[in-house]
Amino acid sequence: MTDPLLALISAIGLVALACLIFWPSYGLIWQLRKLKRTNEKVLIEDALKHLYHQEYKSLIATLESLSGALSITNDHAAKLLTKLEVLGLITSQQNGFALTADGRSYALRIIRVHRLWERYFADETGLAATEWHAEAERREHNTTLEEAEALAVQMGNPLLDPHGDPIPTPGGELPQQQDMPLTDLPAGELGRIVHIEDEPAIIYAQLAAQGLHPGMIIRVQDKSAERIQFIANGEEVRLAPVAAANVSVVTLSNGHEMIGPHESLSSLAMGESGVVLGISKNCRGLQRRRLMDLGIVPGTTISAELSSASGNPKAYNIRGALIALRQDQANLVYIHRQEKAS
Repeated sequence: MTDPLLALISAIGLVALACLIFWPSYGLIWQLRKLKRTNEKVLIEDALKHLYHQEYKSLIATLESLSGALSITNDHAAKLLTKLEVLGLITSQQNGFALTADGRSYALRIIRVHRLWERYFADETGLAATEWHAEAERREHNTTLEEAEALAVQMGNPLLDPHGDPIPTPGGELPQQQDMPLTDLPAGELGRIVHIEDEPAIIYAQLAAQGLHPGMIIRVQDKSAERIQFIANGEEVRLAPVAAANVSVVTLSNGHEMIGPHESLSSLAMGESGVVLGISKNCRGLQRRRLMDLGIVPGTTISAELSSASGNPKAYNIRGALIALRQDQANLVYIHRQEKAS
């Protein structure tokens, strides 16, 4: 004979299990369906972005280019392209695929949201530059148009993302940039960096580590199949051509001059002083605001007072207060060294 208590417990367990699986909006089946819809939406939007970027660069989007960009199989890419065509977002062409007007508008909305988030992370947070793109990728698919516009207004409706890319307008306009890869800038000529490509991440990390940023004026010294050598901020930089190709520049007339070289705060020896000229444009967001809040602004005199056993960090006298700064922070502060009184 079945124990009534055991039967009751079993029944309650079955009901609880059924609720866990089938409960509307919260059950496992509903969550799996939601996840599937979300993943499908992400793939659609990423595919549209890929087609737009190919179009922007005057390249043809193909089945193979899409599968490579999204890291999916050719079969999966074929099904995705079929769905996009059924939705009226793309059309088939002889050699590949192209966006329709609706598809282009959709792609530009996603690109606008992505670049707004990148600008936000750069200017308003302490997120590392190498993390802006990935975090924006996560946010772009879940941000409504209203939220995106509020974000834009909060930042003063910026025109460029932190990599130098133009941010599409709310109406879907995106100006073409007349630039060239750094590899095409002739030796001896001046150029201004207008864009630094953030993919692949490993190359972007290398460029960020060199302190390169949009707006920086450079002069190419030497070019070969193995390296591109140029001056940036008074310092010599060497890049492999594959990395230099991810830096876009515009040529400058002879009337422009190189900026720098600047000495950095970290170059001061103990007891030496310098007057702040400015903070590197590569220092953004919370870190820049923190340095300025400490009194590190143009005209401030700073002296190196104390050093740790390893030499990093050092303590600096800033407006009468001893402030410890790491070397990577002090490297971002440009100074004019003061001569010691004889």
